[in-house]
Amino acid sequence: MMGLVVRFTVRPDAAAAFDALLATELAGIRAHEPGTLVYAVATDQSEPGVVTLLEVYRDRAAFEAHEDQPHTKHFLAARDQHLAAPTQVRWLDVADMASGPTG
Repeated sequence: MMGLVVRFTVRPDAAAAFDALLATELAGIRAHEPGTLVYAVATDQSEPGVVTLLEVYRDRAAFEAHEDQPHTKHFLAARDQHLAAPTQVRWLDVADMASGPTG
């Protein structure tokens, strides 16, 4: 499995539009991406405007299929207009705990 933690800093005046864009992305993932195992959206009350995604994919092919979906292409093309800072991405190697932790 592989994953990402993606951090967005959303402009205060764009919060509703970003939320709507993200809702469309989530609906597309649920409907068309069996290889996307987790796509969790998190916010932290101590950091208003920051939205963090935790994405976990079955494998690299599932991630590439995600990136190739029309809903994801739309999200990627439209997101930056709503942001106050560059997107931060951290790539993760994800262990299946049924098989035991790594490293």
